[in-house]
Amino acid sequence: MTLEPSEILEASILIVDDQAANVDLLRALLADAGYTRVAATRDPRETCALHLKEDFDLILLDLHMPGMDGFAVMEALKSGATGGYLPVIVLTAQPDHKLRALQAGAKDFVSKPFDLLEVRTRIHNVLEVRLLYRKLERYSASLEETVRERTAELRASEARYRSLAELASDWYWEEDSEGTLTQGSGPVAEFLGLPAFVATGMDAGATLTGWNEDERAQLRATISARQPFLDINFSRVREDGSRQWFRVSGEPMFDRCSRYVGYRGIGSEIVGKA
Repeated sequence: MTLEPSEILEASILIVDDQAANVDLLRALLADAGYTRVAATRDPRETCALHLKEDFDLILLDLHMPGMDGFAVMEALKSGATGGYLPVIVLTAQPDHKLRALQAGAKDFVSKPFDLLEVRTRIHNVLEVRLLYRKLERYSASLEETVRERTAELRASEARYRSLAELASDWYWEEDSEGTLTQGSGPVAEFLGLPAFVATGMDAGATLTGWNEDERAQLRATISARQPFLDINFSRVREDGSRQWFRVSGEPMFDRCSRYVGYRGIGSEIVGKA
């Protein structure tokens, strides 16, 4: 992820310094460097309100000011900043204040009297990091929204698929790679004489009786071969001696790594067949 030079030059900057000469010097320096969105105040008490309104990309903050020094301004900014981030470069003539300012959350410092090349370089570097961070935040938010939209589309698509499957058949079914029935919609349990579903799938201890084992062997062989199948008939004998016929179609399922994870398909009872 990169920035165009124009993105940095269009960043919003606020100068906070009680000395008019310093404000004028920094304004001229920034204008000469090509920055186009520069504001200033000589009253440090206005800083928070201005930042709340404009959300500046960078604040050039003098530390030694009457009424409210730069450290107090940073504390006030920190209390209202999202995530506690301070887009601040401090301006100071006192070397012992530099470490304290960085510990207070400032991102860099500029020494007085100003070295103009140093000022321009530090401003550019801090802005580059700040704008890249903001771009990454926007990208992450956009990616999260895209994931939410795709998830909603997938759920809607799955709901439509299941609805169509139910219209075209008596039940929809899924089984895992071990052959255990894990999902079903429609009266699958009733038709097949199976116990009710539980949270983790079918009751592993279920005993299924009355099936034609040759027919079931054919079906299981097809599944074992990981082959799709269409309209395979099989039957079971009810407790009253009558025979119940079914028709089932299915296809194997694979994950993104092409590992086999089970089968899914549709089935229906064949009514009227002796």
